[in-house]
Amino acid sequence: MWRRLQKIGAVPVRNAVYVLPRSEQMLEDFHWVAREILEAGGDASVCEATFIEGITNNEVVALFQAARESDYTELLAEIRQVAEALRAASKDLAGWASGMIGRVSRLRQRLAEVQNIDFFEAAGGRQAEDSLSQMESKLRKAPLRKVQPQSSTYAGRTWVTRKGIHVDRIASAWLIRRFIDTDARFKFVVAKGYRPETGELRFDMFDAEFTHEGDLCTFEVLLERCAISDRALRPIAEIVHDIDLKDAKFGRAEMAGLALVINAICTANKEDTARLERAAPLFDDLYEFFRKR
Repeated sequence: MWRRLQKIGAVPVRNAVYVLPRSEQMLEDFHWVAREILEAGGDASVCEATFIEGITNNEVVALFQAARESDYTELLAEIRQVAEALRAASKDLAGWASGMIGRVSRLRQRLAEVQNIDFFEAAGGRQAEDSLSQMESKLRKAPLRKVQPQSSTYAGRTWVTRKGIHVDRIASAWLIRRFIDTDARFKFVVAKGYRPETGELRFDMFDAEFTHEGDLCTFEVLLERCAISDRALRPIAEIVHDIDLKDAKFGRAEMAGLALVINAICTANKEDTARLERAAPLFDDLYEFFRKR
């Protein structure tokens, strides 16, 4: 329960008394917390109050600011670590940029979450914003390793994967046809006992040429193994990872929306070819969105 209260920005002022600034959104959040407490067999009341004695409004504001200062201090420490890595990697800035895009993106998301509950503008917020903005500016200016041209090794091949494709296989097939093998043909098979024919490449299935490695989903493995460093693909990889592995590693806010659309496509289309045809424009548009940002 305390984690839920932390998430909405509440601070304790007396034993088990938690406060939030008065607003319609805050009132709704507290009602949800109270409901959870009651459903768990506890007692909870939500009220609007003014402290008459014991603690002043200014002291309550100071509690909110102290809580957010702690969050900003933690963020600044990690931002400085990344900045130090940038200075150390000045001779290989392209390599650094490719490896740090996801990390900086997660820092930006965490900063946004803290700012959302920084009701009284703690002093550390401006410093964290400025430091991260400088980092992002330097990252945008960093040269990236060029995407490798389509290799004859992967040109015009038949790419095989398991039937019943879902998010990782759908996204991987889109990536293959868009960035790796524009003439790719896809074959969907029953995985158990399948023996590949000459010239076929398998992905996201047992003993495949491209499949999960460690904590990487197949989409991420394709990016790494084919040395594709297009920045717009990184957030897509993070979203696909979070949906497929269900580990919330990147905590992408877009995950729930894309997961719902993919589920809808798969529910409405039983044939794998149809699923791929329906989903490809979705990933095209998602790619353009991140590319233009």
